[in-house]
Amino acid sequence: MISVHRSENRYRGGEPDAGIETRHALSFGPFYDPDNLRFGPILACNEEHLAAGAGFDEHPHSHTEIVTWVVEGELTHRDSAGHSTVVRAGDVAHLSAAAGVRHVERNDGEGPLTFLQMWLAPLESGGEPAYTVVPGIADSTPYALPQAGAMLHVRRLTEGERTALPDAVRLYVHVVRGRVEVGGEELGPGDAARITDAEGLEAAPVAEAAELLVWELR
Repeated sequence: MISVHRSENRYRGGEPDAGIETRHALSFGPFYDPDNLRFGPILACNEEHLAAGAGFDEHPHSHTEIVTWVVEGELTHRDSAGHSTVVRAGDVAHLSAAAGVRHVERNDGEGPLTFLQMWLAPLESGGEPAYTVVPGIADSTPYALPQAGAMLHVRRLTEGERTALPDAVRLYVHVVRGRVEVGGEELGPGDAARITDAEGLEAAPVAEAAELLVWELR
């Protein structure tokens, strides 16, 4: 079963006057939807747009696995566990909040910043916070998230190329760039497909190159 969720139907949030615009794919904060609370372990999939100099001041997280994918620009990250880095397009950043951590996220660059941030529920609570960045992750190289029983696949497809999607109890497919056909459905930038009992599916770009993120979920 494939359920398509369009970019234009995301909940709009953030603080536009402060240079922060957010689009939420699932129920989040004041945007409460009891029928759209989560998909498997995925609790949030937020598309963030930060103007130059804008950002999120220090705030806490706990018992959450947070994965960040930069679409455009550079994201500065600092946290209470002593990590400080700049995340760029093509990097996978993973903050394991564990029993508790505080962090800051800012656009310290001169241009706009767009990033996708995905929150997943851990299988077990507690532990020590950790932060990992995989710079320039290669196409088709999966990033394992055993803490949440999940695997992230990055797919960059050239025109005319097709790729097999994993067979899984659940798949969450998010299109970053271009247009993609999955299971007879056409998805554009920011669109997502939530798929249950996935088997024998393929993804193919429509007329141009495309980039997509695929979560393989237990």
